[in-house]
Amino acid sequence: MTERLSIALSERRVGTWLRILQADVRARVVPLHWSNLFGVASAACVAVLFVTGVFLIAYVPSSAQVKYEGLYPPLVGIEMSKAYASTLAISFDISGGLLMRQAHHWAGLLLPATIILQILVSFFTGAFRRPRRGSWVLLFLVFVMALAAGWSGYALPDDLLSGTGLRIVEGIVLAIPFVGTAISTLLFGGEFPGRIIDNLYPLHIHIFPGALVLFLILRVRAGYRHQAPQFAGPGRTEQNVVGLPLYPQMAARAGGLFFIVGGLIIAIASAVTIAPVWVYGPSSPGDASAGSQPDWYTGFLDGALRLVPPGWEAEWLGRTWTFAILVPLAVVSLFLLLVVAYPFLEGWITGDRREHHLLDRPRNAPGRTGIGVAAIVFYGALWGAASADIIATHFSVSLESTIHVFQAALVLGPVVAFLLTRRVAIGLQRKDRELLLHGYETGRIVRLPGGEYVEVHSSLTPHERWRLINEDDVVLPHAIVQQDGRRSVLERARAALSHLFYEQRLKPLGRSDSEELGLDDASSRAGQTPGTDASSSALKKKMENEATRRRF
Repeated sequence: MTERLSIALSERRVGTWLRILQADVRARVVPLHWSNLFGVASAACVAVLFVTGVFLIAYVPSSAQVKYEGLYPPLVGIEMSKAYASTLAISFDISGGLLMRQAHHWAGLLLPATIILQILVSFFTGAFRRPRRGSWVLLFLVFVMALAAGWSGYALPDDLLSGTGLRIVEGIVLAIPFVGTAISTLLFGGEFPGRIIDNLYPLHIHIFPGALVLFLILRVRAGYRHQAPQFAGPGRTEQNVVGLPLYPQMAARAGGLFFIVGGLIIAIASAVTIAPVWVYGPSSPGDASAGSQPDWYTGFLDGALRLVPPGWEAEWLGRTWTFAILVPLAVVSLFLLLVVAYPFLEGWITGDRREHHLLDRPRNAPGRTGIGVAAIVFYGALWGAASADIIATHFSVSLESTIHVFQAALVLGPVVAFLLTRRVAIGLQRKDRELLLHGYETGRIVRLPGGEYVEVHSSLTPHERWRLINEDDVVLPHAIVQQDGRRSVLERARAALSHLFYEQRLKPLGRSDSEELGLDDASSRAGQTPGTDASSSALKKKMENEATRRRF
């Protein structure tokens, strides 16, 4: 009796919890914006990866050598590993196996792209600020796990291309002073190739996917706890959310996109060949494929190695320090560390401890936007350098010249990109200010009774005014003076870096200014043209005088 009562109470609690959850989901509102759907595309890629991964269970993770007796005639009788033989069997002997392999690979290529797009959207809109800094870290960890899972899967077929990549990895690991040999022994299980296939398989199917799913669940939970961020618009404030109900409207939209992305992956896999391992042949420690290229998402790592000048080595402490490998490792590690720590760095530099639920337009944060574009150029230079040999052969240019161009782009490109982007963002701010002050140019010239010719401007719609007005004004932080009258090095650095964000930023035109300008909804409904009465002309003159005092 007691057991039945306990079961009934448990069922009652579960039922109550489900009803509360259902009511909360129906009441939750999600802002409608196209950038919110990148997460759905990522979820579709993960689903395709897991479903197709189940069909690839026939794979044998073994480096033991066998003679191939399958259905691909050119390789019959060739000695190869069981891993490579099982990959060929999945491709040619099992019905639908090649489709599953290619869909798995295409989904693995698309997943990092969707995550990178989410990272870029979050960065340029300021969605990483409080209270979502933890979500930014989780998104970065999801990206790292996607790269790790993709790299481990890239090596599992044990063909000549993946074997060349593993040989490069071994060389990089061995170049790490003091611990390189121990790490290589642990990873490869001895001399190359060792037991690398046996060791990577559990990482690929258990550790990396499990961590990826865990980080995704934690990110979804964090996003559900906080108010959904949204762009400025009519009725949208820091305290509310304007959009569509999570269920059923947004759920239906997300579900439709989910199946569209999954269907496109399957369609591409059925029509476009990728990773034709039978063309490369089995892996051999003494052979290497010419023109080998990694999957696109790890290209920046390969490019970093290619851009280092030759001869960067030194003897110290009885060891050879190969800076041609250590420097790229340090640079890439520092770059990734800055990416994951950026929300905390910006919060410390600007002294902004507020919670933000309204997203920024990139032009309204010229410093941050310039940093983002500079990072893209830096990453792009590394990524492009991975194909320097292909570029040289296809365009009939010397490899040395191609490397020199990418080296210059790596060093000078981010600086030029930052300066140009910040100037463009400030110019766009000035354009928005002009639109708010004067409205759109109509091209219609009228003559006033006094003989003056003026151009008639049309007023902006309420939605356009809400979108252009920026009320997020930030006061430049000053270095904190200590009791002895000195300022610490960190405080002086923080004050100097804050000017990087806000020194040339136009003062935002807030909603109070818009009301004084006659830009409120009442004047719009009355058909008044902004910037024509005496009060708005005075405020316009005030704004222009203030703008001239700033350095552009």
